[in-house]
Amino acid sequence: MEFPITRANTLKPKPDPKTLVFGRSFTDHMFLMNYETGKGWYDGRIVPYGPISLEPCAMVLHYAQEVFEGMKAYRTPDGGVQLFRPYENARRFRSSCERLCIPPIDEELFVEAVKELVKVEADWVPSEPGTSLYIRPFVIATDPTLGVHASHTYLFAIILCPVGAYYAEGINPVKIYVEDEDVRAVRGGTGFTKCGGNYAASIRAGERAEEKGYSQVLWLDGVERKYIEEVGSMNVMFQVNGTVITPKLTGSVLPGITRKSCVELIQSWGIPVEERLITAQELFDAAEAGKLDEAWGTGTAAVVSPIGEMTWEGKSIEVCGGRIGALTQKLYDTLTGIQWGTLPDPHGWTVKVC
Repeated sequence: MEFPITRANTLKPKPDPKTLVFGRSFTDHMFLMNYETGKGWYDGRIVPYGPISLEPCAMVLHYAQEVFEGMKAYRTPDGGVQLFRPYENARRFRSSCERLCIPPIDEELFVEAVKELVKVEADWVPSEPGTSLYIRPFVIATDPTLGVHASHTYLFAIILCPVGAYYAEGINPVKIYVEDEDVRAVRGGTGFTKCGGNYAASIRAGERAEEKGYSQVLWLDGVERKYIEEVGSMNVMFQVNGTVITPKLTGSVLPGITRKSCVELIQSWGIPVEERLITAQELFDAAEAGKLDEAWGTGTAAVVSPIGEMTWEGKSIEVCGGRIGALTQKLYDTLTGIQWGTLPDPHGWTVKVC
């Protein structure tokens, strides 16, 4: 699959790979593709990175009909560039589109568009340890009309951003606060999708937690307010008495690709895994009984983020002595080794770009 390329007349100076900040520097080009009812998706192209023209009444600005993805390209030891499980992102993107009433994008087209743009911008993929090229595909509704209904026109875009090592000074376990006022999502809603509304709804609780000295919010379900769902914008896992437990995908939890990879790795190591409902009370009881071995979040940005302390209803518990646990460390080392090509990939998860 080929897309026409319009090269930028002037190329940007590349940022220092040792001081990269997430979401601040963007590459020279982006991918764009349009949709129109009756015509379908058309005019896929790679063009110079720049502003997108929208009418003030564009539907995305008023009714939030949009979805996005987050993925990365990695520089391998041989100088090549590869992706990690891009077809999983393509499938989740399609699922998000269907829930938001956006015409789905063919999975092969999605992956090819990502690959072709990354090829054009291969020089932007940093090679410093822990660095990568963040990839943000998204779709927005562009109808220039007001009214709560599905748009008839859309724009599919992909932008790229070089990012630094998430743990520049080593992996430090975080303190998290169990949120008991706001909720992130409910079953039947959009919690399983990657849409901006989910993240906007999480900001207030995150700000409150930060003011109290916590790094993340641990979300409870929106109905009974007792079942664990996610931590911040990541999936979450707990090892209790040797068994790994992670919240069941009930429709209000994002089906994370790092989550899925962790589950598959843990099972391949012969460690029991349970995907089920788990209450905050169960976790705190396990901690009091000395059975809460480890806890960690999973996501594209951090891969895994160890949890060292949790607070709920005024009570705090320490996890793994406030240190990263052996299983959490093994997961991080294995996943990052596969992603950056320093370990073999027996699962066929990586896709070569160039």
